[in-house]
Amino acid sequence: MRAIVRQQYGGPEQLQIQDVPKPIAANGDVLVRVRAFGLNRAEQYFRQGVWGEVAAISGIECAGEVEHDPNGRLSHGQAVIALMGGMGRSRNGSYAEWVCVPASNVVPIQTSLSWAELAALPESYATAWTCLHDNLALQEGDTLLIRGALSALGQAALALAKQRGASVIATVRQASRLEAARRLGADEAWVESPSLSSQMADAKAQGVDKVLDLVGTSTMLDSLRLAKRNGRVCVAGFLGGHEPIAAFDPMAHLPSGRHLSFFASALVFGGAEYPLGEIPFQQIIEWAENGDIPAKPASVFPFEDIQAAHRLLDEQAAGGKIVVTLD
Repeated sequence: MRAIVRQQYGGPEQLQIQDVPKPIAANGDVLVRVRAFGLNRAEQYFRQGVWGEVAAISGIECAGEVEHDPNGRLSHGQAVIALMGGMGRSRNGSYAEWVCVPASNVVPIQTSLSWAELAALPESYATAWTCLHDNLALQEGDTLLIRGALSALGQAALALAKQRGASVIATVRQASRLEAARRLGADEAWVESPSLSSQMADAKAQGVDKVLDLVGTSTMLDSLRLAKRNGRVCVAGFLGGHEPIAAFDPMAHLPSGRHLSFFASALVFGGAEYPLGEIPFQQIIEWAENGDIPAKPASVFPFEDIQAAHRLLDEQAAGGKIVVTLD
């Protein structure tokens, strides 16, 4: 089969198409024919070697069809989405014509969406759903601040928060993107800044109920200052880098009565603590089919243009989900 194989750690030029043996599904796995896959920040880190030794074939999610299920749970040709389960990290991932995925990480679905539209949903919406409903316990009427709202994960969170009946304040990197956030449903939009709490002091004097921080350690303490008493902050991304907080001191840095959590989707989905059955994928797909949430990827590349797709990923200029399709 054709697969995109990393030659060594480095830039997008290290991703090259090669012929490799087609995988064989072991007991407990499902062999999936990959029709499309989304790109994720984790795969940039895999490629660069930031997260240590990982599989040569990357890719943590895909949309496709069942080729073979040794356990007989899924029939040949069944449409599925697959995510995590060690793909791209401890086992070869979805940057290939076929991929073996643990059965617990394969979800059968029914859909009229195109493969490209379907591939834009799994990781982003699974992560957004869990952050909003688990870590943040988002309720109807809450005010939610999303820092990094025009990333793929940010847009998914914005869409699901509006479905939940929350008010959303979005941050973007540039003033030219403020209107884009409003078009996606944000009630307010601000230009991102590590001192956002000072800028918003008058507008939101009482603080916000919940904060989904996708920028990371550079804004985490500021997010805590923005949260009201008993408010929650969830860090689930590092768009602004992953530098540690110097001399972190809970007594000095954590406001009293605020709840801080972290969510790492690549490490937990499909396991005992975070089974994929808890996420209403079919409902999310139906919302996408009805136009209630955005499903169209920001950019779509053919399999042969993986290097160009990763260059766009590196530039952080996609404005949403990047998807790669296979013929």
